Amino acid sequence: MIYLRLFYEFFKVGLFSVGGGLATIPFLRQIAQQTGWFTEADLANMIAVSESTPGPMGLNMASYVGFTSGGPLGTFVAALGLITPSILIILVVARFLKAFRDSKYVDAVFYGLRPASTALIAAAGLSVAMLTLVRTDALPAGQVLDFFNFKTIALAAAVYLCMTRTPLKKLHPVVFIAAGAVAGIVFQF
Repeated sequence: MIYLRLFYEFFKVGLFSVGGGLATIPFLRQIAQQTGWFTEADLANMIAVSESTPGPMGLNMASYVGFTSGGPLGTFVAALGLITPSILIILVVARFLKAFRDSKYVDAVFYGLRPASTALIAAAGLSVAMLTLVRTDALPAGQVLDFFNFKTIALAAAVYLCMTRTPLKKLHPVVFIAAGAVAGIVFQF
C-alpha cells in the first residue's frame, strides 16, 4: 500500500509542479504534513542534498522520500510517479504537435502558467528561508532574538559576499560545496 501511495503523491507533484525542482517544495511540505514520511528538518536536508547532487532536484527529492519510506523499490516508485505526468503530457503534445503549434489557446495557457510557476518558485524560496533562517518553534518562548538562527544568517551573508566578489566567482562550484560541508560540520546547524 505504501508504494501505491508513493506513486500517487508524487504523480500529483509531477502533474502540478510547473517550474522545476523548487516548485516541488510546497507540494513536499504538504506530503510531509499529510503522511509523516519526513519532517521539516528532513525537508531542509533534502533540499540541500538535492541541490548539491547531480540530476534534477525534484527527482532527487522524490528518490530520497521514496527510499526513506519504502526502501529501494520506494525510490523507483516515487521517481516513476514524479516523471509519469511529464511523459504522458509529452506523448500527447508530440501526437498533436502541429495543432498545438499554431493554437492561440495553447499560447494563452503557457502565458498563464508563467506567473503560476513564478509564484510556486517564490513560495519555495520563502519556505527555504523560513526553514533555515528562523526558528518558528522559538517564537512562543517570548525571546525575539531566539527566533533568528544567527549562525545560518551569518553563513548566508558570508556566502553572498563570497559569490559577489569577482576573484571568488571564478572558483569551481565544488569548492563552495566543500566549504559548505566544512561549515556545516563545524557549526553543527
